[in-house]
Amino acid sequence: MPTQTLLYIILAGILALILALFQYKYKVKSMSKLYMLFAFLRFISIFLILLLLINPKFEQLKLTEEKPKLLVAIDNSSSTTQLEQDKNAKQVLQTIQSHTALNTKFDIEYFKFGKTLNALDTLTFTDKQTDVAAALDGLKSIYKNTIAPTILVTDGNQTLGSDYAYTSYNQPVYPIILGDTTTYIDLSITQLNVNKYAYLKNKFPVETVLVYNGKAPVNTTFSITSGTQTIFSKNITFSATHNSEILQFTLPASHVGVTTYKAILQPLESEKNKVNNVKHFAVEVIDEKMNIAIVSSFYHPDLGTLKKSIESNEQRAVSILNPNEVNPKLNDFNLLILYQPDNQFKSIFEAIKADNKNAFIISGAQTDWFFLNDQSDYYEHDITSQTEMYQGVFNSNYTTFIVDNLDFNSFPPLQSAFGELSFYGPHEILLYKKIGNITTNQPLLATFETQGRREAVLLGENIWQWRAQSYLNKKSFNTFDNFISKVVQYLSSTKRKTRLVVDFESFYDGTNNVIIRAQFFNKNYEFDGREPLKIKLVNRETKAVTELPFVLKNNNYQVDLSQLPAAEYNFTVSATNENISQSGSFTILEYNVEQQFLNANSGKLNQLAQKTEGASYFIADYKSLLKDLLSNQKYVTIQKSSKTTQGLIDWKYMLGIIVFCLSLEWFLRKYNGLT
Repeated sequence: MPTQTLLYIILAGILALILALFQYKYKVKSMSKLYMLFAFLRFISIFLILLLLINPKFEQLKLTEEKPKLLVAIDNSSSTTQLEQDKNAKQVLQTIQSHTALNTKFDIEYFKFGKTLNALDTLTFTDKQTDVAAALDGLKSIYKNTIAPTILVTDGNQTLGSDYAYTSYNQPVYPIILGDTTTYIDLSITQLNVNKYAYLKNKFPVETVLVYNGKAPVNTTFSITSGTQTIFSKNITFSATHNSEILQFTLPASHVGVTTYKAILQPLESEKNKVNNVKHFAVEVIDEKMNIAIVSSFYHPDLGTLKKSIESNEQRAVSILNPNEVNPKLNDFNLLILYQPDNQFKSIFEAIKADNKNAFIISGAQTDWFFLNDQSDYYEHDITSQTEMYQGVFNSNYTTFIVDNLDFNSFPPLQSAFGELSFYGPHEILLYKKIGNITTNQPLLATFETQGRREAVLLGENIWQWRAQSYLNKKSFNTFDNFISKVVQYLSSTKRKTRLVVDFESFYDGTNNVIIRAQFFNKNYEFDGREPLKIKLVNRETKAVTELPFVLKNNNYQVDLSQLPAAEYNFTVSATNENISQSGSFTILEYNVEQQFLNANSGKLNQLAQKTEGASYFIADYKSLLKDLLSNQKYVTIQKSSKTTQGLIDWKYMLGIIVFCLSLEWFLRKYNGLT
């Protein structure tokens, strides 16, 4: 407490004593015990009031003990069951949970992981994929400023994501290796590459990688079957020196639709794991290819980006042309993408109006809006000589077609002409403009339909940066390519809008989630989220019927069918209160990547432990890890001190004492007949 404050308190005591004595000593000739009590109560009251006015500050020192964190992350993927290690994993968990000394020393938190990291509730060992790197990244983001050694209970077999052996995880990792490192004789199909689509009466290429793990020479047969028919077969010999083979061949596309195939590498009698000798795949055969033209009078990175994104769907072919090359070939294209139009596009716009063709207009810093305003009867843009950078904000209420939010807030802004775009009719905004931190009601990407013709307008160039950012966000171009594909699919279709729209794939590969989406519209074609939707599925082989409700999520309905067994299904999506339904079919391929492993990947786990300054342990010796953690002097309880300053005015009981003293003085004076 400062010396100045202490002097104020002494002066306050002297002043309070003087005032109390003046009240009761000065006016009376002698001090009785009663008057001495009155003087004392008055002194206390005045002194405490003066103390509150001075409000001295008191410092409090609080000591707390903080135990180090211990993170336990357990592999919940089906490979744990495949290697018969599920009981061992549960035993490790029970031992740690019941270990008194360990729980006394550490603050233990539990997680499970497969494709994603989650807090541990129960272990099911049903996850279809494993991403160890993603699990470590998740723990790193949560405990980046905390001492948190990590026990990783896993077989080390990863099916997707980056290599976890090169992680930047900043905590010591102690892997408990589930499984053994014994080498078994094994034949496997490690990879099979095939296009998703093929064209009728053509042949499509197939590439497969076959691997042998063993020393003695063996003979086997690789074959491809479809139904009961074998359509490709080849005899193969492996040895210790010739332990892999790449086969490249073609298969005929004989009929339209989805055809499923089975690749079989004839197993050896002594093989322990025969699941990895079979791979299922499917190809959708179509009878025509959609042709799309990207028209531009100059070169720009956006042109190549659009071509790559659109052609990621092999049903589509893209040609990049200048305006003078389009007219002779106009009827060859299902859709025209006009990139930053100017006067050179005049004949193209005339042909679009004459043939009532759909178009996708992309504007930017070099767009001639004088020309474009003159050509369009449906919208008009302000004419300025300035440009602006606009970021996209996703409109979750967009209902023209089903599209996902790609986290557009993380995407770089696009460059476009400054000003507002005014529409003269009904339209829907997919992306709003955002300038700095302000989201406007102006469109960055909008779609509309008039007189049977569809058009989209994107007000910004440098969309190639969006594709690059999408890759940084998702480690894949697929999400951005799917977004562009949805826009192109809408623009290239001439089907009238229906009140019930169902979005699904022809087949699912068995490793990713099987999600079917739907949208329901009222009679004014406005999205209606009040209508209950349900799906009825029929397994073509077993005739088993499954009915499930859809769940409303943002601007669409969704149902997760990931738990369905691999088979071919017919389905019908119907509205409960109205006689509206849509039907279709899809195939779930039989493939579980987690069942392809024979043993634990101890090499990668040892490398991870060494890199993070931890240590690895086999499951048979996991109790040694617990002893080592208890004896490790790096992990000790830390005593932390915190100093707080509190003013006397915050002590509420001071007011109670003042009120009590004044009240008692008043009562005693009245009781003794004093005024």
